[in-house]
Amino acid sequence: MLVQVTDFFEIEKIPEKKIAIVYLNRPEKRNAMSWAFWAGLPLVVDEVEADPDIRCVVFAARGKSFTTGLDLEEFSEQFGPRLRGATADVRMDLMSLIIEMQQGFQRILHSDRVFISAVHRHCIGGGLDLICACDMRFASKDALVSLRETKVAIVADMGSLNLLPFIVGHGNARRMAFTGADFSANECHKMGLFDQVFDDRDSMMDNAIKTAEEIAANPAIVLKGTKKILNYMYNHSPEAGMDYVAVWNSAFLDSDDFRELITAFKERRKPNYK
Repeated sequence: MLVQVTDFFEIEKIPEKKIAIVYLNRPEKRNAMSWAFWAGLPLVVDEVEADPDIRCVVFAARGKSFTTGLDLEEFSEQFGPRLRGATADVRMDLMSLIIEMQQGFQRILHSDRVFISAVHRHCIGGGLDLICACDMRFASKDALVSLRETKVAIVADMGSLNLLPFIVGHGNARRMAFTGADFSANECHKMGLFDQVFDDRDSMMDNAIKTAEEIAANPAIVLKGTKKILNYMYNHSPEAGMDYVAVWNSAFLDSDDFRELITAFKERRKPNYK
C-alpha cells in the first residue's frame, strides 16, 4: 500500500510484515531537501506511528542519490529575510525556524518505532542528520557521506554534531565536521557509521528489508522499551541506566507477549506475538 506524504515522501506499507519503507521522492533534484522535506518529515513519523501494524521503518530514496542535503537555493529564496534579519525579533524568528526544522529528526530519534536508513551514492549535510537519527544504517559501496555544512559556511544544526560522537567517536566526528570532506562507504563502515555495506543498491535494500522484518517480528512493547533504554544511555551513566531498566521491567515485563512466550515454551512451539 502506497501513501503519499507531501510531494517529497512516499510510504510503502507492508502490514503483513509489520514494516514500512519511506522513500525520499524528489529524484529529479537528487532528493535535495526542499521545504516539503522539512514540513513533511514529522508527518511521516505521524503516519507510521498511527499505524499499529508498523513496527520498523526503512528510509530509502528514489533516483541517483540518497540526498544531496539542504536545497540551498530554495531555502535562501524562501527564508532570506530571516537569514539577514538585523533585529533580535527577526533572529528569534530564525531560531524558531531552525527548531521547527529539527522536529522531524527529533521525532525519529524519540519514536517507539525502529528506523533503518539505506543509503546509496550521496548522503550530504541533512542526509547525515537523517541517518544519525535512525537506529541502524546500511549502505551500498558507492555511498559518499559528508558533513558538508562547514564548506557552506553553516554550523550544522540538525543533529549530526550532537549524535555523531556517540556513533563514530569524538575524533572521527571532529574530523568529519571540521573538514566537511567526502567519506566513502568503507571509511564510514570502519568508523561505525554504517553497520553494513553491500556491493550494490539492490542487495542493500534486500538486506535492509530483511533486517526490518526480523526486528518487526519481535514484540512491539519490547522494541519500545529497548529503544527507550538505548536512548537513555546517550546522557546517563551505566549505573543510572541499570536502575532505569530495572524500573522499566518492573512495570512492563509481564506483557501479553511475555505470557505467550512462556506458554509457547511449555508447549514446545514458536510464540505467536501480537
